[in-house]
Amino acid sequence: MKRRELRTHIFELLFRVEFNDREEMPEQMRLFFESLPELSPEDQAYMEEKYERIMEKLPEIDRLLGETAEGWKVSRMGKADLAILRLAVYEMEFDEDVPVGVAVNEAVELSKRFGGDGSPAFVNGVLGKIGKQEEKKSADSEKPEAGTAE
Repeated sequence: MKRRELRTHIFELLFRVEFNDREEMPEQMRLFFESLPELSPEDQAYMEEKYERIMEKLPEIDRLLGETAEGWKVSRMGKADLAILRLAVYEMEFDEDVPVGVAVNEAVELSKRFGGDGSPAFVNGVLGKIGKQEEKKSADSEKPEAGTAE
């Protein structure tokens, strides 16, 4: 499977989290994977591992989303948008294999496919703010401290 297809399936797993208790997710995952024709063991392992890593970071991801999406509580966001944002923020913040621009572009594409009319603009806006915050943090950390010689 290509990365885009894997990302779409991970989004679909994250979307299910909104409608199932955590205890139900192993069974939901099993049913989901059974529904995918020609799923390789490697692809399934990749999706399971990324899903688990996202779920481990969910409190941090949701905190960042809540701080960034002005006027929006995470609990009030559209379920598809929230799953897309969670995946993208994970990739932007914690997955060094995914460039920030790719994470944002892929999230916008997912929002066009699975979100509502305003989803692409909303997703792009939230992720753009997060990306700018990250750029600022990186730039600040690279500046020499005042009074020190380079």
